[in-house]
Amino acid sequence: MKPTLLVLAAGMGSRYGGLKQIDPMGPAGETILDYSVFDAIRAGFGKVVFIIRPDFEDDFRQRIASRFAGRIEVGFAFQTLDRLPTSFTVPAGREKPWGTTHAILCARSAIATPFAVINADDFYGQDSYAALARRLTTLTNTDRTFCMVGFTLKNTLSTHGTVARGVCRTDAAGRLTDIKELTKIARTATGAEHRADDGAVTALTGDEPVSMNMWGFTPAIFPMLEADFRAFLTAKGQELKSESYIPMAVGNLITSAQASCDVLRTSSAWFGVTYREDKPSVQASILGLVQGGAYPSALWA
Repeated sequence: MKPTLLVLAAGMGSRYGGLKQIDPMGPAGETILDYSVFDAIRAGFGKVVFIIRPDFEDDFRQRIASRFAGRIEVGFAFQTLDRLPTSFTVPAGREKPWGTTHAILCARSAIATPFAVINADDFYGQDSYAALARRLTTLTNTDRTFCMVGFTLKNTLSTHGTVARGVCRTDAAGRLTDIKELTKIARTATGAEHRADDGAVTALTGDEPVSMNMWGFTPAIFPMLEADFRAFLTAKGQELKSESYIPMAVGNLITSAQASCDVLRTSSAWFGVTYREDKPSVQASILGLVQGGAYPSALWA
């Protein structure tokens, strides 16, 4: 049973005006998403499901998904504000999406195997997909031992400003025990530091494992996520900007002993366009991988 790749792409039109993932990053005009699907295919994934907004479905199908036809099975799921559990409604004035927990729940009907979750605009690297695929192929649909790929913090920082990262703690067996979202991490000469809104500074080594939203789940997570999302809506559903994020939901499942999560460390570097100024360095990094033989000069030739 081949695992499925679930791509969180519902927000891909929200930055720079338009679909930022169509920006050319590779030497033959490839996008970051091209490399993600390419790596997933060679790692052994059998299907890719894109979570998108209905308003750019046609554009997405024509400009992005059409490139993968015949290479891997392609599916779609749609995230809209009104797709809520029974007894909940959208409060007047709410425009902001409900977050990544809600996005994954919106894809429930499209998932029938153990699955990975990634962001559409993040470059995760070949080793990350291979590690995740190896683990997912050992799981059944009812397993509650999930996993996430843990990147090394210093490999995920921007030189152009602060970044938000989920900094992880693990036990001796490599299982996730805690994940803390730090929203303003900056690179320093000795590693990194977090600069809180109240002015407090926390020193970091740069070697900490961090979550970049690359997860491995089984369908067993859906009822647990729905219960967690219901609790979120009960507490914060009338707020106009609160969101339910998957790292926090997984943390709740671990704390309540409903599930466990192994952290799979990777040697891959993460690339992403957090700031406009990051784009040239991302392009240069990908070119270096191509020149080193990690990828062909034209992915789909």
